Amino acid sequence: MPIRYQPYFPDSIEGQALLDNFRRAQRVLKYRDNGQTTTRILRGMPLFEAELSEKVGEPGDAPSLLLRGECLTACAFLKSEGTEIDLVYIDPPFASGADYAKKIWLRRHPAAAQAMAKAEENLDLAELRAWEEKMYGDIWNKEDYLSWMHENLMAIKAVMSDAASIFVHLDYHIGHYVKVLLDEVFGEDNFRNEIIVKRITKNLQRQFDKINALPQGHDSIFWYTKNDATNFGAVLAENPNFAKKQDGYWKDFWNNADRPTMRYDILGVLPATGQWKWSKARAERALQNFAAFEQSGAASLRVFWENTGRELEFLRKSPSGKIEHWIEPMETKIVDTLWTDISAYASGEKGYATEKSEALLERIIQAASHAGDTVADFFGGSGVAAAVAARLERRFVHADVGINSIQTARDRLKNAGAAFEVRDIRDGISLLRNPQQTMDKLPALIPGLHCEPGLPDAWAGAIHSPKDGMMPVFVPNLLDHRSKLLDVPMLSRLIAEAMPALPDEVRRVVIYYIDIEDVHAVRDFLETQNATQTAIELRDLKPVLEQSVLPDVVEFDLEPLPTGGFQLNIRKFLSDRLKTSLDNYNLRRQQHHPHKNAPVEISPDGLELIELVAADCTHDAGAWRADAEIKIDKNSLVTRNGLKTKDFWDGSLRTARRPLRLKVRNIAGDETVLKLD
Repeated sequence: MPIRYQPYFPDSIEGQALLDNFRRAQRVLKYRDNGQTTTRILRGMPLFEAELSEKVGEPGDAPSLLLRGECLTACAFLKSEGTEIDLVYIDPPFASGADYAKKIWLRRHPAAAQAMAKAEENLDLAELRAWEEKMYGDIWNKEDYLSWMHENLMAIKAVMSDAASIFVHLDYHIGHYVKVLLDEVFGEDNFRNEIIVKRITKNLQRQFDKINALPQGHDSIFWYTKNDATNFGAVLAENPNFAKKQDGYWKDFWNNADRPTMRYDILGVLPATGQWKWSKARAERALQNFAAFEQSGAASLRVFWENTGRELEFLRKSPSGKIEHWIEPMETKIVDTLWTDISAYASGEKGYATEKSEALLERIIQAASHAGDTVADFFGGSGVAAAVAARLERRFVHADVGINSIQTARDRLKNAGAAFEVRDIRDGISLLRNPQQTMDKLPALIPGLHCEPGLPDAWAGAIHSPKDGMMPVFVPNLLDHRSKLLDVPMLSRLIAEAMPALPDEVRRVVIYYIDIEDVHAVRDFLETQNATQTAIELRDLKPVLEQSVLPDVVEFDLEPLPTGGFQLNIRKFLSDRLKTSLDNYNLRRQQHHPHKNAPVEISPDGLELIELVAADCTHDAGAWRADAEIKIDKNSLVTRNGLKTKDFWDGSLRTARRPLRLKVRNIAGDETVLKLD
């Protein structure tokens, strides 16, 4: 259970939030259950302990943060700490109906790395060395997604400073619905722009007679501010025409407007209709500037202007008799809402699904924040927003529920020299890497659970009991924080909607929960309000989830070095989780391509499964401090203490002082920490 519920807004009555900016009494965007969000907001954000797991560098008193947790619980922690966010960029799931996967790469074995690299120079062994695991699921129905997004947006607004902006990055699947939600949460007057940013350009086949829609070429980013008085400077980008027109160019001084006060004689030309572009006094100064240029012998107007510091305005009569004014050569141009000069997505093989480009985040962060501000991404992914914020001298908050996200961002930021804290939000839920992989594994962890044809989608399967027969099983959706807390409204909905669709012979159902808001109220409701003839059995899911997280086995030895310091030698690494995943991958390959390739195999000592080895020589408990660290990339090259090298790993880690703890991370992101004697 949470420590408490953190009010969304400053004023509260008996612990409940006053919704002083919950502006509409009736929601504009209507869909099933959209009223339940208001009830949860009245209750507040669930606040859990955010355990400090690591310090990188010297974070200081107001540290940048990596938070492993959901958006809602991350905002609750920030609110309790009094942290205000000045700029939010979020790239939430797009409700696209897709599963996103991460490629898992076997490393070269340390004992044969050099020989393997030589043998692979002329071979493409990517398919032999990589397989995929789900990173996160983007599979929602529209109603659940919008309820989930509405509550998250309210939580984000609760931690934004008065001058803050939010940029919400979406695509065509759901963006138009979320735009209406953003109007409701932040107010239509605080809408700034819809920015169109191009996706990665693909080579399209010329099959014009076979398409039923145009290829999707852009995403949308919705920009809102918390208050309508917030102002920003112009966003500038490189002017592609500058290289061709560094000396500027001449343009007709004529204007089609018709103001008599702007008609005057200049160089013997007096228009009868229309007007000049400038006032007479300004035009005469520009004529004097041009006369001075002609007398100076300067190579170009630009050189003359730069050397003399005169006003950058020149006027002349062209050889054809037209009056012309000079256009200043601009190295930059003002950016509008059509961002076609940069891509939304990172190019190349990044290893992290849907990673956004640094150019995109740099433009957003420079446009809507200043040095020293705090930038947050509550669906942080690979940490692009945090990395760019750190480079631009901003404080950052990176939050994500997946361990792979935290690790990827942590390594990226450490290599960039950033200082920050890593905290785990202890909501009582043990996850296998991320919610999607944990959900995939749950059916194998619940004793007796199996797929039952014909059961409605609300049920995960069924358990057969000699006494009660088939018992349908409900499991909360770990991807959606709203289903983790079992309360009377949720139970009422299950009874009213999910249970009537069950077969008549069902006498008992099992409902798993993670937390119960009020156990007495729930049990009283079951005794007095369950009008069905079906018994309901409640079971705690947390003990089941704990089975999903099992440590890997690490065998090592530690030896002092003759020249001083110590060397950790990893002798064996065993991971049942990765072995099972690899076996399943080989089985799928064999079924689909039986004659194509040999199965992917690992050595008996399993060192190809290691991605990172680190030692803490300062603390034997509490927050981790990496005093020595090596990371092996997918090409098996080592990054040592944040510095990239061209070396292959030799199976060891050297430290200046005696290690007190050892951390080993496998290639799927599972970490094992061992205390040394």
